[in-house]
Amino acid sequence: MDVFGLLGNPVGHSLSPPMHETAYDELGLEARYVTFEPEPDDIGAAITGADALEIAGLNVTIPFKQAALEHVEPDELAARIGAVNTIDFSGSGPPTGHNTDAVGALRSLRNHGVTIEGARAVVVGAGGAGRAIAFGLADAGATVTVANRTESKARDLAAAVPDATGRGLEDLEPLLADADVLVNATSVGMEEDASPVPADALHGDLAVLDAVYQPLETRLLRDAAAVGATTVDGAWMLLYQGVEAFELWTGLDAPVEAMNETLRAQL
Repeated sequence: MDVFGLLGNPVGHSLSPPMHETAYDELGLEARYVTFEPEPDDIGAAITGADALEIAGLNVTIPFKQAALEHVEPDELAARIGAVNTIDFSGSGPPTGHNTDAVGALRSLRNHGVTIEGARAVVVGAGGAGRAIAFGLADAGATVTVANRTESKARDLAAAVPDATGRGLEDLEPLLADADVLVNATSVGMEEDASPVPADALHGDLAVLDAVYQPLETRLLRDAAAVGATTVDGAWMLLYQGVEAFELWTGLDAPVEAMNETLRAQL
């Protein structure tokens, strides 16, 4: 039996176990997905132990995404992003590190008919999620502007992303006037009914992805829907980063519909 799992602290809230186990059941795989909660300073020992125990693959979440990078052989994208959220132990060498957050965002948008190549994209937030999404959009052919409360952080991220620019949140209205894609990569909207984007800056030609998935319908998405924009809730990104990890580990096409049904039943 193959064992996959999640490294994080805390992980009790994770929706990944039922989503992945649904995939195993759908495809008749002898596999299980379990959670591991090492102490913050023990990430290296946890990865070494997982390798020794022949764990097949691990997802990585807060607070270990950056620290895990030092204990794996990262692929090119994960190295550029500076964070790992998926580890594969199937090779003969050291475990390999990947970042499926970028692909999760791209597949979420494409699933809703959004064309990314040639798009003008605005990413709100310069943290870990914003960094992954900005790289993913740029690599897919979009022109990216990062907007952040602290403008210097936006500029620092933009300097690392091909042909990107960094601005402050006060510039959102003029930036969005000509934008095709907007991604909220902050936690605004999770704990309160608030949006990081002024409602009057939104328009019907936008595709809006909110990485927040609890609640599914955030203030930003309600405001976007009200002006006729295409809206993509954060559960899609959570789903597709998990789908990408599953396919990386198994080499099989994931049962996306079944995984999505299970995920949304948990929300």
